[in-house]
Parts: sequence; C-alpha cells; structure tokens
Amino acid sequence: MRTLIAGAAIAALTGIAAGDVANFDADAEGFKGSSFTSGGITFFDLNTVTGENPDGSGFGPGDYGTDLIVERAVALFNDFPGVVSSPNVLSWGSAFVPGDNLSVNIFSTVSMTNGSVQNSASLDLLYFENGPWGAIDIHFDALLGGSVVASNVLTVSDLGGRDNITSTHLSINGVEFDELRLYAQFGNGTNTVIAGVIDNVTITPAPGAASLLVIGGLVGARRRR
Repeated sequence: MRTLIAGAAIAALTGIAAGDVANFDADAEGFKGSSFTSGGITFFDLNTVTGENPDGSGFGPGDYGTDLIVERAVALFNDFPGVVSSPNVLSWGSAFVPGDNLSVNIFSTVSMTNGSVQNSASLDLLYFENGPWGAIDIHFDALLGGSVVASNVLTVSDLGGRDNITSTHLSINGVEFDELRLYAQFGNGTNTVIAGVIDNVTITPAPGAASLLVIGGLVGARRRR
C-alpha cells in the first residue's frame, strides 16, 4: 500500500509540476486569428484598448491589428540564442515576414490563460528600448476573476538616440491567478504601445505548492489507515 501511495504521489507531482509551455516551435508560421492556442495556453484580447502612441497621437482598439502571428525568427535566435527557442516566436498585428527573418510589430495589450487556476508564470519578451520607447512601462499582470492580484513591471530604458532590440524574462509566482495580461502604459497610467515579440510562455503551479499538495495527500492517507 505504501508503495502504491508513493507511486501515486510521484505521478501526481510530475503531472502538477509539468504545467503548460508555449514556445511556438511546432506551429506553422503565419496568421492565427484573434484567439490562438499553443502548448495548452490560449492567447487572446490583442490590442483591445484605446491609448496614446509615443509620438502623442491616439489609437483605438484594433488599430494595430487583431491577429496573433507565429513568426519564424531564426535571425532573432542568432542574436539571442539563450532567450529565443528556435525557430518560432509569437508576434501580432497585420503583417509578418515569411522565412527566417521577422517583423517586430507594435502591440498595446495581449492576454493569455491555460484555462485553470495556477500560481506561477513566466515568459521571454524581446522588445525595442530607447528611442521613442524610452520610459514606457511594460506590465505583466496576473488576474483572478478579472481582478489584478500581482504585477511585474519593467520600465524601458530611456537613453535616447536610436532604439535597439533587447530581451527580458518576466515572471509571477506565489499568487493564484486564472489569466495573464501583457501590456504597455506610460507612467501616468495612460495606455500606449511597445514593439516586441514573446517566446517560452510557461504557466505552472509553483514547485513548492506542488510539493505541499503531495505531502498533504500522503499525510491524509496515513491518517486514514
């Protein structure tokens, strides 16, 4: 009986900790529509807000396109081999470049979920900094029932001059959520846009939480004997 319980616990821990990962590498390049699922994670609500561009002009919902796009980004992988999983990334908008090169498109907001309550998430974001993008805040929010429960905020470098592409790893841990949202705002809370793509989106339970769940199950099984 103890062997069976231990085996079940290990299987449960393995299943719980696995979670969902979208690296888009098995997906065909091209337009995927306004809702797209990869690796168990659904991406949706692209460019749904009204806001102000970095140059002061305004934009509305859908002005930068409503299609999610899988881009073959071998050229980007060559520059960021430790960040991008070759060959694909997730882009958005109304255009893409077929083949190994890519277009880094503008977006205001995009949401994602694996359809369940989890408490750990991360993604790799490749984006433009400096130039017109300087001082914009990029938010990675966790929501539960439509309310924000945690946020990871990155302020884009503002060194002036010509803009350049860079990368960051954004993560949220230790709080229950059922939806994630990536978006851009000015420091005063006004919605704006940023140019970027994402890769390696991961949604899982935190390892500690998974371990506690299994340990609790083992203790309960012992008490029932």
